[in-house]
Amino acid sequence: MKSFFKKLHWYHYSLVIVVFVVSSFAAINSTTNYFEISKNLDIFASVYREVNTYYVDEVDAGKLMKRGIDEMLNSLDPYTNFFSESEVEDFRFQVTGLYGGIGAQIGNKGDYVVVTDPYENYPAQKEDLRAGDIIIDIDGKSTKGKNTSEISKLLKGQAGTKVKLTIKREDEGELTKTLTRQEIHINNVPYFGMVNDNTGYIRLATFTNDAGKEVKDALIELKKNPSLKSVILDVRGNPGGLLHEAVNIVNVFIPQGQEVVSTKGKVKEWEKSYKTLNPPVDIEIPLVVLTNRSSASASEIVSGSIQDLDRGVVIGLKTFGKGLVQSTRPLSYNTQVKITTAKYYTPSGRCIQALNYSHRNEDGSVGAVPDSLKKEFKTKNGRKVFDGGGVDPEIVVVHTPYSKLAESLLSKQLIFDFATTYRIKHDKIVSSKEFHISDADFEDFKKNISGKEYDYMTASERSLEDFKKKAEEEKYFSAVKDQFESLKHNLQHDKKADLEKNKKEIMDLLDKEIASRYYFQKARYEASFDSDEDIQEALKLFADMNRYQSLLKPTAKK
Repeated sequence: MKSFFKKLHWYHYSLVIVVFVVSSFAAINSTTNYFEISKNLDIFASVYREVNTYYVDEVDAGKLMKRGIDEMLNSLDPYTNFFSESEVEDFRFQVTGLYGGIGAQIGNKGDYVVVTDPYENYPAQKEDLRAGDIIIDIDGKSTKGKNTSEISKLLKGQAGTKVKLTIKREDEGELTKTLTRQEIHINNVPYFGMVNDNTGYIRLATFTNDAGKEVKDALIELKKNPSLKSVILDVRGNPGGLLHEAVNIVNVFIPQGQEVVSTKGKVKEWEKSYKTLNPPVDIEIPLVVLTNRSSASASEIVSGSIQDLDRGVVIGLKTFGKGLVQSTRPLSYNTQVKITTAKYYTPSGRCIQALNYSHRNEDGSVGAVPDSLKKEFKTKNGRKVFDGGGVDPEIVVVHTPYSKLAESLLSKQLIFDFATTYRIKHDKIVSSKEFHISDADFEDFKKNISGKEYDYMTASERSLEDFKKKAEEEKYFSAVKDQFESLKHNLQHDKKADLEKNKKEIMDLLDKEIASRYYFQKARYEASFDSDEDIQEALKLFADMNRYQSLLKPTAKK
């Protein structure tokens, strides 16, 4: 079957392209060679008909065509996608942030799925469904062996309908919960609050409908605190979304009538300029935007525009580099296609797209824009910025990676499990900002994981094993075996000693996980403020306003 798809490679591309081109002919006055399209369409239809008739096994016609369409669009870029009728609802959620369900995040745990985060003020939390609860039955059907995607579909449904869950909770056994589904709205701003006495923090997680309003409302609420002197806008890990919401968010900090982004495409109608339409909330308060490598698309419009207009300082890591715009078009039978229709440009005129999908290598791979081809642009104040590779922060923060021990404890869910046990033993805790586990709690954690599997291999141990493998291949190992065993013994890590060595890191992780059991998603943010290296760097900058101002001038030194 795989070879069959390879044979269809160019034919099915031509088939679907003609659907798009013909449907748009009047609008774009295409000069495409329709004879060539018609010829390839006929060839494709002939191949499709012959395979469907004579292939040795039964062919699922719908699945075959879906695969062909997906492969065709994937040859263009990762963002041009086809949505079948069954997938349209999931796509709608990506745009609106709305769905019918119980309001909880779930994850795999052994043969079952476990609740990892109930959303505050939604059915799961209202009916006391807790993180750590194992879902063993939904409406009388066992969930054993089902993955999170399958369970999610069973939990979702029309608002107002009921779903009956049988859960297993530590120390309480099996419990039955009947929940009434409701419309769940995933907030674009899941949290805002004060980091310290003077600095506000707004976490922007998505760009669905009303993202701009949520950021605006958050800043207005923060400004009610007379001590507010600076603001952090966090778009780390935000993959983007609606372009006009990015404009609305920038509008919160930028005067009315300012161009935020422009777009250019093959079709004339996509040559547009997007300007701020409303009065801003605050155009002077010192602002930091936090970014990382997963800040993409609309996140880059926000961070790139704030940077180009010298409205604030970007801190963190270089962003993803997605400078492409997609639009959706309805197709027959309730299907849709999302097509890359334009590139976007920040106020300085740069496009931050990192990969050139129009020029592929012979093996089909896509290369990044080389530094030699990147062009220089100027911010409003005359600072140098560059295209072709994401938004570069004014202050780059080199993050301390998790220790191998911490990675193991997280992947084995031992920190998660201890938080579940802690919640059962303690009815309440202090606020998430103030909460820290005690040394006695840490000793309890060490006892809790004693005897449990959480082994890990250090970089030195891995290098040593690689050496052994290579030496054995080259038949030298017997000559150095004694020295190898001695070195291996000396390098072997002591898990108990490593727990003490990494005590602070592990306690920080426990603080966040435990606090979230009482104060939900907002606790994960508040409990991490002290250990978040990007936030701490922002606070240091706000404490030195001369440096803040200098970073926004052409002579700024990074």
